Amino acid sequence: MTAGQVLGVLHPGSMGAAVAACAVSTGTRVLWCPAGRSEASVRRAEQAGLEPVPTLEELLAQSDVVLSLCPPAAAEDVADQVAAVSFTGVFVEGNAISPMRMSRIVEKVGSSAAVVDGAVIGSPPVGTKHCKLFLSGPADATGMVGALFTGTAVSVPVLGTDLGRASALKLSYTAYQKTSRVLAALAYGLAEHHGVDQELLSVAGERSGSYLVEIDYIAKTAARGWRWAPELEEAADALNAAGLPDELLRTSAAILDRWLNAKDRDLTAHDALAMLREGQ
Repeated sequence: MTAGQVLGVLHPGSMGAAVAACAVSTGTRVLWCPAGRSEASVRRAEQAGLEPVPTLEELLAQSDVVLSLCPPAAAEDVADQVAAVSFTGVFVEGNAISPMRMSRIVEKVGSSAAVVDGAVIGSPPVGTKHCKLFLSGPADATGMVGALFTGTAVSVPVLGTDLGRASALKLSYTAYQKTSRVLAALAYGLAEHHGVDQELLSVAGERSGSYLVEIDYIAKTAARGWRWAPELEEAADALNAAGLPDELLRTSAAILDRWLNAKDRDLTAHDALAMLREGQ
């Protein structure tokens, strides 16, 4: 760890709190602002050992590095709030956003802050789980961020100095990972409708690592629909900008939108499939 550095986290969901806790474990002072946050966020922050400060302005004034981890749709609003107070430290845009949105955020924040493009890939680093925080941007800034997580469950690969590379990697992975989960749910739903779901599982089980075997993941996919749909829209924007078809990801995002009310609910796979049918 670089001695004396302070990390501010905006706004710690399950991933953000777990990543922040890893920084706390190195002795880093990690701040967050509970104003307007939910009780669940407050509990996560307390469990992670984060230090609350009353206002965003105070968090920015005290932080050397700020890490933005929020739903993709809120990324620019968060950047606007940071830009409004002319933050002068290192701003890590760690959300699942397109390289084009990343460029807009650089324009907003980069006049005063050093901006780093970040992408978290993997599960929240809790227990035995690990994740990677990929970075791209100025070498001194990425080095400063990486030092905050030395020896923790968050590894910090650097993809070079070009902003947008980390975002591109995240959305490339998102495009496959999340869409494949949606397709697996639809495939099982179709098989179940025709009474051949067990036969489908048998066929899929002959292949190692098939999502079709993981029926319990249908409900987990539904519960994450509120967060995954905006990520797929960002990935679709990136595909479109690259001259590639974006229809599959747009449609997958629309299907995930049918699960918006599944957030924080204890559903079965059958419940989740019923929600898809009701949304027609």
